[in-house]
Amino acid sequence: MLKINKIIWKATFVEKIESKHHVSMVEVEEILHDRKKVYRITKGEVKGEDVYLALGKSHTGRYLSVFFILKKNHDVLPISARDMDNKERRKYGHA
Repeated sequence: MLKINKIIWKATFVEKIESKHHVSMVEVEEILHDRKKVYRITKGEVKGEDVYLALGKSHTGRYLSVFFILKKNHDVLPISARDMDNKERRKYGHA
């Protein structure tokens, strides 16, 4: 289980997530705090702060992919979120 201290919201990422992908901050928080599958997808620009993908289902039933940076202190910075694609749905187990 991924330990999260707090979620850090940056206005530029929130705007993109909400306007481009139509995913709310509440939905992102649901995925990050509820049961989900998490994968490290790439090394981050800062040593020890890698980029991760969380796959989960929102309380309203949406299957979402949330991309985030995991800080060294276990704070999470969401950088993108969108509906899962078919490959991600299969990986999550709900194709």
